[in-house]
Amino acid sequence: QYVTDTGISSLKIKHNNVLGYFIETTATHAEKMLSPPLSETFIHRQTTANQVRFTTVELGALETRILNAGAQALEIEKRIFEVLRGAVLAKSAEVHQKASALAQLDVASSLARLAVEEKWSRPKIDTRRAFKIEGGRHPVVEHALRTQSGAPFVANDCDLSAQDSAQIWLLTGPNMAGKSTFLRQNALIALLAQMGSYVPATSAHIGLVSQLFSRVGASDDLARGRSHLKVEMVETAAILNQADDRAMVILDEIGRGTSTYDGLSIAWATLEHLHDVNKARALFATHYHEMTALAGKLDGVENATVTVKEWDGEVIFLHEVQKGAADRSYGVQVAQLAGLPPAVIARARTLLAAVEQGEREGGTALKAVMDGVPRLSARPVRAARVA
Repeated sequence: QYVTDTGISSLKIKHNNVLGYFIETTATHAEKMLSPPLSETFIHRQTTANQVRFTTVELGALETRILNAGAQALEIEKRIFEVLRGAVLAKSAEVHQKASALAQLDVASSLARLAVEEKWSRPKIDTRRAFKIEGGRHPVVEHALRTQSGAPFVANDCDLSAQDSAQIWLLTGPNMAGKSTFLRQNALIALLAQMGSYVPATSAHIGLVSQLFSRVGASDDLARGRSHLKVEMVETAAILNQADDRAMVILDEIGRGTSTYDGLSIAWATLEHLHDVNKARALFATHYHEMTALAGKLDGVENATVTVKEWDGEVIFLHEVQKGAADRSYGVQVAQLAGLPPAVIARARTLLAAVEQGEREGGTALKAVMDGVPRLSARPVRAARVA
């Protein structure tokens, strides 16, 4: 309407926080609006370098109604919210009950979808101490492999079903072969079964688990003065002091943060305590191959290993868990895969061969073996080119 009244097609209505709503036109048309009869309708408000701004009584009244409408809308929203809140509080018990039912339905339907899509099986649960898994898989690792590389997950069996004594698998094998995955997948299967879910396995028979204990990974708490070893020992102590004969325990490397003989002694004693006192079902992964001798001394301990093959100087990880014991950890090969300099790998192989030869010849002291191995000749280090 203002465009029609003034005959100025470029006239615009704008808003800012200082003037509120205003009518803006170019300086070219300002003289027309400042002169009668338009000056009787349009009230001058501001002049800038290129624009002149006006208002009208009608526009001012409209602005007031708009501002009041905003405040009124807010008040209406507050009243509606208060009514809604009161209604919800009045029905809070019923709302909570329905929300709980929906949550349970959501969990059940999600687990059912997983069971169908991932080919999980229904576990057999009873009051015995059985723990027999056939074709067990780690659901998270399996999904990651499928989405990242398409590689299949290698399923493995696990049987800790002794009824009258502890049943412990002492798991040895190379680094990166899958020991930690095997431990965790069986703990997850036990947890899923007891929460009423199907499990990622071909079949599963699991006796009720009273407690599930896990001592895996390496972490510290330096702010509280706890080293890696201290944290590890605190967690191990909690297991040995609390686990009963219905517990499920997974232990991944005990005694790593101290000397070889200290660590071996602690791990050895821990395994004996689990067997003799706790009598728990357990998976115990270690690189202390000397402990495999316990399988011949403790009725409830069996050796298991993750298999590998050597081909043309390379290590091929098969990720298969079989009965038996490993005699090597292939740590140097893993270091090579990680990218340690060739000179370091070569030196490590030389030292390892010397140590092993010394042990075969009657346990020659490590220092004496080292003294007999020539030092690697120093060579200038060349920076590697990064493509």
